[in-house]
Amino acid sequence: MVLDPPLAKPLVERLAVIGIGLIGSSILHAAKARRLAGTTVASDASEAVRTRATELGLGDEIAPSAAEAVKGADLVIICVPVGAMAAVAAEIGPYLEAGAIVSDVGSVKGAVLAALKAHIPGGAHVIPAHPVAGTEYSGPDAGFATLFQNRWCILTPPDGADEKAVAKLTEVWTAMGANVETMSAEHHDLVLAITSHVPHLIAYNIVGTAADLEAVTQSEVIKFSAGGFRDFTRIAASDPTMWRDVFLNNREAVIEVLGRFTEDLIALQRAIRWEQGDALFDLFTRTRAIRRSIIELGQETAAPDFGREHD
Repeated sequence: MVLDPPLAKPLVERLAVIGIGLIGSSILHAAKARRLAGTTVASDASEAVRTRATELGLGDEIAPSAAEAVKGADLVIICVPVGAMAAVAAEIGPYLEAGAIVSDVGSVKGAVLAALKAHIPGGAHVIPAHPVAGTEYSGPDAGFATLFQNRWCILTPPDGADEKAVAKLTEVWTAMGANVETMSAEHHDLVLAITSHVPHLIAYNIVGTAADLEAVTQSEVIKFSAGGFRDFTRIAASDPTMWRDVFLNNREAVIEVLGRFTEDLIALQRAIRWEQGDALFDLFTRTRAIRRSIIELGQETAAPDFGREHD
């Protein structure tokens, strides 16, 4: 995938990115490739990460603190785990410019909106966002400019949000290649619970179960981990800090969806036990159609082996 050429005129004068992991570094790569900002400044709580970001040329400036990074910025994107959002918001609040747009990239929106609004002054515009994109890798070296290409970015502006600020943030994400959708924070959290959060929880659980069986099967679980189990391990390799915070901050929606999943799983167990082949066939046919719909929307590839590259 290739991004469009650089813009003739930057969309914002000064872009501050707080947190230089996979998403933060990818935003910086995309911002540089498309010339989205007159100046990009980044910061991270880790000195080692800031040093590596300097070596990689991520941003025009690497600030020693989040507070320093946001001074003079007209767009601030916070790219830290959801559990750290309140602390970052409290740090940067006193240093924000009037009229600045403050956003984030967390996959939970209700808790993030509450954390930001508690610490961001009224003169700034709080507009949470969630780019539905990522890999199992993390850190400043993991980012790349096309991560958001043809992926969804969901904006969850609160009631009464400034329309011009929402339009500007939409323009920025669109310029990075994303398709932008707007919804309430509550609706977002329920949708993501079923499309992302519970699938990750299932992946962590099944890989953990396999690890418990490993001693019994004498390494055969790992040895024969083709297909389904192997793909579960890819999901379960995701950043543990981020996902711990996701589940703790979206627990109501996750528990609701997990309850529904448990009921459906029991029904599936019953169909297998009583040899109800028609019921199994109908379910597998329906879910196969869903997979095809995802491919048709361009959110996955139909290439063999889930699109993995081979030597």
